[in-house]
Amino acid sequence: MSAHSPDPFAISARGPLRGTVTVPGDKSISHRSLMFAGLAVGESRIEGLLEGEDVLATAAAMRAMGAQIERGTDGIWTVAGVGVGALLQPQTALEMGNSGTSTRLLMGLIASHPITATFTGDASLSKRPMGRVIDPLSAMGAEFTSSPGGRLPLTMRGLCPAVPIDYTLPVASAQVKSAVLLAGLNTPGITRVIEPVPTRDHSERMLRGFGADLTVEESAQGRIIAIRGEAELSPQQIAVPGDPSSAAFWMVAASIVPGSDIVIANVGMNPTRTGLITALKMMGADIVEQDARTVGGEPVADLRVRHAPLSAIEVPPHLAPTMIDEYPVLFVAAAFAQGRSVARGAEELRVKESDRIAAMVAALAPNGVRLEEFEDGLAITGSGGDPMPGGAPIVSNLDHRIAMSMAVAGLGARDAVTIDDVSPVATSYPGFFPTLDRLTDRQP
Repeated sequence: MSAHSPDPFAISARGPLRGTVTVPGDKSISHRSLMFAGLAVGESRIEGLLEGEDVLATAAAMRAMGAQIERGTDGIWTVAGVGVGALLQPQTALEMGNSGTSTRLLMGLIASHPITATFTGDASLSKRPMGRVIDPLSAMGAEFTSSPGGRLPLTMRGLCPAVPIDYTLPVASAQVKSAVLLAGLNTPGITRVIEPVPTRDHSERMLRGFGADLTVEESAQGRIIAIRGEAELSPQQIAVPGDPSSAAFWMVAASIVPGSDIVIANVGMNPTRTGLITALKMMGADIVEQDARTVGGEPVADLRVRHAPLSAIEVPPHLAPTMIDEYPVLFVAAAFAQGRSVARGAEELRVKESDRIAAMVAALAPNGVRLEEFEDGLAITGSGGDPMPGGAPIVSNLDHRIAMSMAVAGLGARDAVTIDDVSPVATSYPGFFPTLDRLTDRQP
């Protein structure tokens, strides 16, 4: 692992955001497109792939296990897969950087293959617990040797043939669901995941698109996703829509900065990912969907967002799985709303790239935001649209979403806020800061 050099960034109030922005490709879909294409027999083509560090870690790992992955000069990626069951033994450790998605989903892939793999990651990823994936994969026959607390570095040995299981998710997690389904791809028989609370369904949509025998049915226990193992996947042409989690920062920025009027093009509108739009509209945000369409099986639209006064709400807890990555920037929106907003039911935030509840408390409170911390969320008393006092330093905790959320908050700060390190933003949105400058007419 290379040494890390912090990249500080200071920001204070700027003028309105104007123009059109195209956000990077959806991170969840980008990860899965590389993995599933790497398991198909034949050549897949992927357009719009997010080229952030997290997704590139997935590409490197799939290459290490035999897939041929190349980026063309036209920006289109081609993947020649090895076939389900034919992953090769990696010759070195799989370096995951900051990517929890890469780690958990690849653990699922490897669990039903006769190979041994070691996962390593950066300081932030190495703090994140992997037990919630280790438990079901162990039940399928994989063996694990991990650092204390089920953390990285971690070595696992897959079992082939693995044992199909019926697994009820103890927490709402698309990553755990996907890991079990991916292990089921090469497991004889039918592997089932019971999901009491629906989570993002990109894995189900894409696996069916690649030809897997996968069914989804509703039951009294929740959604039952069943996959028949020893699958044969066929290569696909994939167009990755814009990432709604990346679009979230511009939605909030335009909502809180007076005079703003922007269009965010080609945003994925999968209903398992649109919780933030629902919450912002409840607060009074002016967000209009334009040119709704379907691309590669995923709903897509352009979003026009104009500044509007926001009012406090109690965020419905059932929205949490559909906006779990967007809570930090929702907290920023609440900081500029009129009244006291309450967002609970999001205890999952405690085990993301950082403890995002604690991190946002430590970032917002010293900059003049009144709030109350709960185990599963925050209550925030907003400014009613007035500037945030600002002036205090911010620790990003190597978390890209904390860094970008507080950059958005800085757009409404009277005195500059200084984020200690924005380099982690490259994991998901390498062009974020140049885009921020362009939308606020700060071209170098």
